[in-house]
Amino acid sequence: MLRFIRSRLLEAIPVLFIIATLTFVMIRLAPGGPFSDERNVSPATLAKLEAHYHLDQPLPVQYLTWWRKTLTGDLGPSMRYGAHSVNEIIGHTLPVSLELGILAITFALVIGLGAGIVAGLKPNTVTDYAPMSLAMIGICIPTFVIGPLLLLLFALRWQIFSVSGWDTATDRILPAVTLGAPYGAYIARLTRAGMLEVLNQDFIRTARAKGVSEFRVIYKHALKGGLLPVIAFLGPATAGLLSGSFVVEEIFDIPGLGQHFVNAAFNRDYTMIMGTVLLYAVMIVVFNLLVDIVQAALNPRLRLE
Repeated sequence: MLRFIRSRLLEAIPVLFIIATLTFVMIRLAPGGPFSDERNVSPATLAKLEAHYHLDQPLPVQYLTWWRKTLTGDLGPSMRYGAHSVNEIIGHTLPVSLELGILAITFALVIGLGAGIVAGLKPNTVTDYAPMSLAMIGICIPTFVIGPLLLLLFALRWQIFSVSGWDTATDRILPAVTLGAPYGAYIARLTRAGMLEVLNQDFIRTARAKGVSEFRVIYKHALKGGLLPVIAFLGPATAGLLSGSFVVEEIFDIPGLGQHFVNAAFNRDYTMIMGTVLLYAVMIVVFNLLVDIVQAALNPRLRLE
């Protein structure tokens, strides 16, 4: 297992390097700059600003300077919020985005696993068609449609929840449901497919022939293999939750990292873009590694491969 983890970490290093390099080059090649929209800045002041952020240096020098600071943990000052560094902005907003992601994936797992297991135990019945039909609807409707609909019904018409904010526990419900609903639908269909495949295996029939209770057959034998597709899906799902949170944070006015990432892209805040992209890449690599470890623990053949 240690050799397995070490190989995954070694594979992640060139991936992170390529992501950071491509992002650095692309944002520099994009038209304009972080100070191109400043109307009242004189050419002399603009030159001082570019010198302060090392934008007057050749591109390779800027690249090496950024890597030297980043490897020491310094992501640099924000070019649009000069009084705050990228580290400070991430430190204040990342916990909000992580909380939203955890709540969303929890909602998706609870709803998806429950619906998938029920549908897989009684295929081609009402308890199969009903949740799978809802799951298909959840897959087809994107978050930027679900969010406004939930706001219209539960916040504006029925006034059960507030329209925006992140102050009380009830403020978390609508954003978590909006972000987690599509992934809950995917998890439901994957769980159903995995359960159907495992329940038709010979060892399940053998366990039932020995008189093992149905609950023990499902809990002890079927779930371990039936949930492998769901576990494999959690890595890409985590990446989708991180990127999808941008939209949800804008809809519900949540003070998370997603809003700063979107604003950084519009404002061409080079340091903020690089910091958030690298952070998201590291988080995705970590979550994928955790998923690989869980899969290898449940399926020893993966470790041998």
